[in-house]
Amino acid sequence: MSKCPFDFTRRNFLALASGIAAAAGVGYGARTAVDVIAAKKSELPARQALEPFWGKHQSGIVTPVQTHTYFAAFDLLTDKRDDVIKLLQKWTTASARMADGQSAEPVDNTSSDASVDSDDALGLSPSRLTITFGFGAGLYISDGKDRFGLAAERPEAFVDLPKFNGDQLVETHTGGDLSVQACADDPQVAFHAIRQLVRLADYIAQIRWTQAGFASSPPGGGTPRNLMGFKDGTGNPSIKDQEEMDKIIWVGNEGPDWMRGGSYMVARRIRIALEHWDRMKLAFQEQTVGRQKISGAPLGKVNEFDKADLAAVDKDGNYIVPENSHLRLAAAENNDGAQILRRPYSYNDGVNFTAERWPPWRQGMEYDAGLLFMCYQRDPRTGFIKIFDKMSKFDMMNQFVTHVGGGLFACPGGTQEGEFIGQRLFQST
Repeated sequence: MSKCPFDFTRRNFLALASGIAAAAGVGYGARTAVDVIAAKKSELPARQALEPFWGKHQSGIVTPVQTHTYFAAFDLLTDKRDDVIKLLQKWTTASARMADGQSAEPVDNTSSDASVDSDDALGLSPSRLTITFGFGAGLYISDGKDRFGLAAERPEAFVDLPKFNGDQLVETHTGGDLSVQACADDPQVAFHAIRQLVRLADYIAQIRWTQAGFASSPPGGGTPRNLMGFKDGTGNPSIKDQEEMDKIIWVGNEGPDWMRGGSYMVARRIRIALEHWDRMKLAFQEQTVGRQKISGAPLGKVNEFDKADLAAVDKDGNYIVPENSHLRLAAAENNDGAQILRRPYSYNDGVNFTAERWPPWRQGMEYDAGLLFMCYQRDPRTGFIKIFDKMSKFDMMNQFVTHVGGGLFACPGGTQEGEFIGQRLFQST
């Protein structure tokens, strides 16, 4: 079989389709200037839908939130350091190609090897695809062994997450040696990316757990709402403020060289008892969260981004923002200034049926739905751990939510063309 004269990638497919359309225009009469302008405008979204893969920081951290995600944690099946390096090299090359709207691997029509891109995203826009990598604790020490000679490079800030009050973590949804999060504005593009990386990981790593998620996209922009109906992420630090990002998100000189410019990601799979929450009165829901449901404003305020007045009391001397409300317990001023960058996604995995039909709201079933909570910080000890330790004990919301899985991953700094993700880690020992 002769080799195809060009690489039939998603980007080439889109270009070919445009070329065919242009040829048709010439054959049936010239298009007007208005037609040309309209055609050019229609091409803009595909070009603008690219998020850069290469850079000082990994994409998918301070990238404006896409509408879909597919998260996967992997267990390494090898004890050979070179195997892990080869895998990360393959993953880096494939991820850069997919983020650029191409297939994961160049097509070779002279080969009978079936291990090529599945092409289920062929012709689709890259949809702002980002692929973010993380390293779990097992990359340093696993079963008491330093499998890859990296134990000495484990950052001081990369501690084991403590067991928090109320945790009901399921082993098959917790941990992992490596993590990969694909985010895109098209669910098929996000899943396609993970699917290709799983294929490339054959015999070196295997899926430990996965979670798909989605985020609402309000018309005209604005803060997405979670499944509880409240705006989620209002209190985030500004991703446009580089000084604030350097202070809160990016690891600096306090970390090892390979982590500088990187960040620590905490993932938590949180099941929400929606069937219970939906039967609560609006006033109670707002007291639990500490915000108005419709506007997103802190209780006692008017606008979403108004600063909460945590000292304000009502005529009876009670705090307007309740002492055990989610907002108050998470507030930086109540946690010695601790802040994190939330990047959460909702999930819905159907329902679980039970024989129990009491209390009445249970109706013999429970939604398997909730929040794939993702957050980034410069140091988890002074970020998520500090904030959530208090929340796990006193937050009113705990009667509706259960943490059932997750993990902590060190997301190294970004990669330049010609390098692979985590290269500085493996070169350091």
